[in-house]
Amino acid sequence: MKLIILDRDGVINQDSDAFVKSPDEWIALPGAIHAISRLCQAGWTVVVASNQSGLGRRLFDMSTLTAIHAKMRRELAQAGGAIDAIFLCPHLPEENCRCRKPLPGMYEQIAERYDVDLTGVPAVGDSLRDLQACVAMGCTPWLVKTGNGPKTLASGQLPPGTRVAEDLAAVVDALLEESAA
Repeated sequence: MKLIILDRDGVINQDSDAFVKSPDEWIALPGAIHAISRLCQAGWTVVVASNQSGLGRRLFDMSTLTAIHAKMRRELAQAGGAIDAIFLCPHLPEENCRCRKPLPGMYEQIAERYDVDLTGVPAVGDSLRDLQACVAMGCTPWLVKTGNGPKTLASGQLPPGTRVAEDLAAVVDALLEESAA
């Protein structure tokens, strides 16, 4: 199985310091929907792992989050793509749960659900915590320069082996080129 794990905010859609709280606020980044569609058409299984503390902060409820994800899935379906599963952490940072990135709980859930070792599986994020969580499970970390990516890159704290790309489309270009070689 060719599996890829994507963060949501800042990788697939525009991020917001005020949180993405409604379907209207969910806006795909340029090229992201098409990039995911290309992966799907090449036989990849695409999953999302996303901290969603807006739930714990009561900025939106689960039905609103479901509507946001329905919009994302509709746009993907129209482009010939799909996300197989969405893993999320609804907890606040101070709750210290295992599923909140930078801890690897969501990645453990993904490994269990798909019954796979995540060693070498590409995982794409825009923040240090995304990279730390995926590295803890042996994934290959990819940092995109969208969302919080520029700030993360400037921090100089990238885990060893982190690959850097302009955006999700550039990650997909590289992965499809490598798998064709």
